[in-house]
Amino acid sequence: MRRFKCGDIVVFQKPKVSTSPGPRAKDIDPAEHGESYSYTVDKFWVVAEVHDGELVLRTRKGKEHHISVDDQRLRRPRWWERIFYRSRFPSLDT
Repeated sequence: MRRFKCGDIVVFQKPKVSTSPGPRAKDIDPAEHGESYSYTVDKFWVVAEVHDGELVLRTRKGKEHHISVDDQRLRRPRWWERIFYRSRFPSLDT
């Protein structure tokens, strides 16, 4: 089990489906008949609370998401993401 503590910044790869993926979309796959696309978008969140096996992650606008510690879509940011995307990571003050 991975260790996280309050205040840690994390990247969550959120799956999405739409007819027109945005500029931050990754791993874009068209539907069988081409009417929509499935893709992932990196979300930059902060750990607000740690419970047994579950994290409460907070967005920049204050929304909260409950994610399992073992979720494969959850990871720590790479060193260059900390620098280039620092404005996308929320603080715990919000």
